[in-house]
Amino acid sequence: MLPGAQLWVHEPDVPGESTLSTAAIAAPILAEGEDSSGFHAPGIEEFFPAALFGSTDLGSFWGFDRIMLVRFIVVAILLLLLWLATRKSSLVPSRGQSIVELGVQFVRVQIGEQILGKERARPYLGMLTVIFFTVLAMNLAGVVPFLNIAGTSRVGLPLVLALWVFFVYLAAGVRKHGIGKYLKSQLFPPGIPWPAYILITPIEALQVFVLRPATLTIRLLANMMAGHLMLVLCFAATNFLLLEGGGLIKITGLLAFAGGIFITLFEVFVALLQAYIFTLLSAIYVNFALEEEH
Repeated sequence: MLPGAQLWVHEPDVPGESTLSTAAIAAPILAEGEDSSGFHAPGIEEFFPAALFGSTDLGSFWGFDRIMLVRFIVVAILLLLLWLATRKSSLVPSRGQSIVELGVQFVRVQIGEQILGKERARPYLGMLTVIFFTVLAMNLAGVVPFLNIAGTSRVGLPLVLALWVFFVYLAAGVRKHGIGKYLKSQLFPPGIPWPAYILITPIEALQVFVLRPATLTIRLLANMMAGHLMLVLCFAATNFLLLEGGGLIKITGLLAFAGGIFITLFEVFVALLQAYIFTLLSAIYVNFALEEEH
């Protein structure tokens, strides 16, 4: 009998010792069998890249990573394009000026005036326009080569925009109705029996103060995260199947590449749609605050 062979037949005194011993022996074998060059599916770590400067740890005072760099680049490009398109405005607009004016008019007419009315929309058109162009530009960064990730795919920016909308519609309601009348109109819907307020009022409070900003944030964030993961999955699979696959397996790499192209085009549509939805809901929430009843 080889030395140490008794480990395999020894009855453990401690329950579970046999399982732990087997796992300890198998672990290095499994580790040796892992192929570090194999296919690695994308995960949540895609949205927490290593810091370029400082540290991104929760306990760190300051850190700067690739997603923050993408946000700065997008803002710079957006401001530059807007300046180039409008610096020589004329009655006969250039192509760039026409595109910008089309976007501004879309926000003003199709969102602001349609939801709030022509007069009531005027004070909020600036906010709605900034939100629309910012969300659209940050979303489109996810399909731009060398950027390859949306600035809205991490919670910070969507949350900041949602809180902006939150404080604006609270201020709008208080300014128009006064704090008491505003809270009454929002938390005590008219036309229902008073005992029902025991159930309805907490739900309305949750909706006004929590759910509206939360759903604005989560809807945008979840769509951008899902789109990025799908793109990375398709193109990572393309690279792996074409370079590592053999024989007919390489054909599936072409299918993965075609899927990546389709998802890229779909992500452009989603970027436009999410910018529209975020801006539309912002206008709706402001309108709720200004209405006597909702």
